Amino acid sequence: MYADGSRQVVRSDETWTSTRSVITRADLMDGQTTDFHAGPGAEQPVLVDQVEAPAIEWSPAPPVRVVASRPAQSVKQVQDGLWIADFGQNASGWITLSDLGPADTRTVIDYGEHVGSDGDLTTSHLDSVRPGEGPIPFVQRDEVVSAGRGETFEPRHTVHGFGYARIRRDGAPLDPASITTRIVHTDLRRTGTFACSDDDLNRLHEIADWSFRGNAVDVPTDCPTRERLAWTGDYQVFAPTATRLYDVLGFSRKWLRSVRDDQLPDGRIANFSPDGRRIKHHLDDQFAMMTGSAGWGDAIIAVPWELYRSYGDRDILTENWEAMVRWVDWALHTARTTRHQSRIERSPEPLPHEQYLWDGSFHWGEWTEPKAKAADGSRIDPIQTNPIAWFMADKGEVGTAFLYRSTSTLADVARVLGRTEDAARYTETAERVREAWRTEFLTPDGHTTGDTQAGYVRALSLGLVPDELREAAAARLVELIRGADTHLTTGFLSTGDLLPVLADSGHADVAYELLLQRTAPSWLYMLDRGATTIWEDWEGIDDTGTAHDSLNHYSKGAVIRFLHTHTLGLRQTPGSIAWESVEVAPVPHPSVPWARGTHESPQGTIAVEWRTTGDRLTITVDVPPATTARIVFPDGTIEEPVASGRFSATRRVGKTD
Repeated sequence: MYADGSRQVVRSDETWTSTRSVITRADLMDGQTTDFHAGPGAEQPVLVDQVEAPAIEWSPAPPVRVVASRPAQSVKQVQDGLWIADFGQNASGWITLSDLGPADTRTVIDYGEHVGSDGDLTTSHLDSVRPGEGPIPFVQRDEVVSAGRGETFEPRHTVHGFGYARIRRDGAPLDPASITTRIVHTDLRRTGTFACSDDDLNRLHEIADWSFRGNAVDVPTDCPTRERLAWTGDYQVFAPTATRLYDVLGFSRKWLRSVRDDQLPDGRIANFSPDGRRIKHHLDDQFAMMTGSAGWGDAIIAVPWELYRSYGDRDILTENWEAMVRWVDWALHTARTTRHQSRIERSPEPLPHEQYLWDGSFHWGEWTEPKAKAADGSRIDPIQTNPIAWFMADKGEVGTAFLYRSTSTLADVARVLGRTEDAARYTETAERVREAWRTEFLTPDGHTTGDTQAGYVRALSLGLVPDELREAAAARLVELIRGADTHLTTGFLSTGDLLPVLADSGHADVAYELLLQRTAPSWLYMLDRGATTIWEDWEGIDDTGTAHDSLNHYSKGAVIRFLHTHTLGLRQTPGSIAWESVEVAPVPHPSVPWARGTHESPQGTIAVEWRTTGDRLTITVDVPPATTARIVFPDGTIEEPVASGRFSATRRVGKTD
């Protein structure tokens, strides 16, 4: 468009030509190769063709960009022509290199998360291994050839997950000062802070925060290295924590578009979105059999509902309503029409309640529970040991529990959207699912038939246990924890709710013992082993210094939600939307005599600080306009309502020293 209002349209046609770039290879995951010495090649015609593609839409997500730069913490030469750069932090991004050596010097940069006992980078823990097959080596590699003109190499067509880089070149030295790491992820606005008197808990909060950011690269990936897939299960686990740390409304909204796009014709939600396998178009693919899992597909319900509760945006519910209904209706249909083999053997004809048991299709289950040890101390992986048995195991307890949660949440969504008939229908169905779960999986004494820590956490956190049996169920959970020498045995789906369930059922002391546990499996074991992000495996670096699986897998970092909701004590009151009503109910512990934190809510900044001095607890709260607050002391004393402004109160509590 020119000043006089005229326009000039520039388009490609048969007269256009192309020539070779200095970038000779570029892959989002594998890496980029740049040859500065390569001159432009002969001009070649550009292919002119018509491309059919969906219309480009505005993205509600913030951009992915370089958010920080850090020099290498140390650079060690481990042999001739080989250096290891330690950046002191596992993150996503790339490195820049300004010292490329004389002309024709080739520099190879490998990225990874762990350095072995020999001081060299190792990535074998990230190799792809399938039962009965050899490993597929994991590689993140950039290469650059110098032209000798003082160029700086900075890849822009790839991104890596790493805390270390191995730099190799022959016949030329390396200036350590020339190495800089660029930290790259979606530029999320921080909305939550936390600090307390325990430095380990502050550090745990920090590494969980880093782990989420390293996986918030346009979509919520499981890890920034090996798979880099936006698994639905990971984000539905972490979303309630993410909303406490950052404004993730636009980021999540953009991702949910992909989740809806990838939904299968029958209503199943893909395991990850965007789905590069395009499972909805390849239903004969083996992976299609493993699509539609409880705790994964339920993200289409859980994530929009969490966003609505946190931000008050009804549009997020409207946008996803149809996909929510299709998912829940598919799960209900599957519950009615399929049965697990163990129940068929029990009774050829289904018992009346079985039409609401979601047990006859594939579920990932609890996933990544601490691995058992053989007599020789080696780790037993049930999937590698007997994949068929793992695949065919009865996971109906998990499936039915999540079917109840999603169906009851869908009823809540219907009420918000004014869909009265839908709300009544799904409320009734949810009650039938819950009764079926109780009939099949709960004994009269409050024990679950599976009798695992995860099962009790799920039953208590999702409201599956009748009020009169909650105390017994919680007591049994504590027995199992004590029986494991005060260690957790939970995995993917229940770990984030473990500590809140314990604290809310009168066992805050046990919750803090688990939180502060230093031997594996525990969070502080990760700290003591030098973790700078949350690991996928509870023993991501074992006692021998050997690495296992991804060392940046944020789901278990959901534990830090407990630091916000219970240690700090700041949470929304039940039924509150967009922080219009809050409750400040700190759960002190002798090892944590003070805590403070803030949350940038849609109503404004909420700030909480509390401190114990001897037998006195003082709580100070800053309440923004349009928000009401109540303060609940550990003895049950309540100060309410607290209007906007600053409020402070002191009460006598039990001694904390």
